[in-house]
Amino acid sequence: MLYFLGIFQTIGVHTLLGLSAYVLLLTGQLSLGQVGFFAIGAYVSGILTVLFSWHIFAALAVGALVAGFFAFLIGFPALRVKGLMLVVATIAFSEIVRLFFFNLSWRVEVNGFDVGPDSTQGFREIRYFAANGWEQTHVVALIWSFVILVMFLLWWLDRVRAGAVLRAVGEDDLAAQSSGVNLTMVKVAAMTAGGVIAGIGGGLFAHSTTYVDHHTFTILLATFAVSYPILGGHKNVFGTLLAVIFIQGFVIEGLRFMGDYRNIVFGLLIILAMNLRPQGLVDGHFISDIKKKLGGKPKKDSADA
Repeated sequence: MLYFLGIFQTIGVHTLLGLSAYVLLLTGQLSLGQVGFFAIGAYVSGILTVLFSWHIFAALAVGALVAGFFAFLIGFPALRVKGLMLVVATIAFSEIVRLFFFNLSWRVEVNGFDVGPDSTQGFREIRYFAANGWEQTHVVALIWSFVILVMFLLWWLDRVRAGAVLRAVGEDDLAAQSSGVNLTMVKVAAMTAGGVIAGIGGGLFAHSTTYVDHHTFTILLATFAVSYPILGGHKNVFGTLLAVIFIQGFVIEGLRFMGDYRNIVFGLLIILAMNLRPQGLVDGHFISDIKKKLGGKPKKDSADA
């Protein structure tokens, strides 16, 4: 039972990480910087609960805001570059964050013990849940409460004008700008929102695993973050969840007996999936089929009208 609860925790945290990249993909921005915001949320919230005895909700909120603040700052220079240059720039940011925490040593005495980030030894004492009597089921419920909340907000966003603006920028930013859309505001807002979501995921990750270090926030995790919404498709927010379940539930956990060969299988399955469903697991046809089965009428594309 504990094993499956652990899988649910992992899927929930990675879904938040994937959703943070999903927001950016709506505006046509491919960023590998989400892992940097994830790390900021993890360390900031962990420091607040361990060193300053903050409540978990307050610590998660501040961690998310700090991550969002750095995403806001990164958003402006990121507007000057596109495509591969944006990918390289965001990778550089993530590496700067990772190396900062690699060198961070902030140990204080709490209840007779030295606690806090310890440079290369990582941050080992993030035991808020155990110290306050939380069961693993409570932790899973907390993580999935945030997942459901974020997914609902993004689902709702897709149904209001703001969501249409995001997609318009992603499809053709020049056409959107000629229609009066402020590209700077939209792209920076998307970057900031993605940072906040990643910060929440990082805080939940740190407290559920009780230990983080610079090895946690590698380029592999950044690759996972963008793989989820790309594989799941950005026609619908639920595609990201399905992609996380597929990758983390099937490839990573289901093929654990294969050891490191799972990485090869992961790459091959991504290639296969993208060839069979280039628009993602949840594409327009998938959504239309679901609506038909539920008795609804799918919307016609403008080309069919």
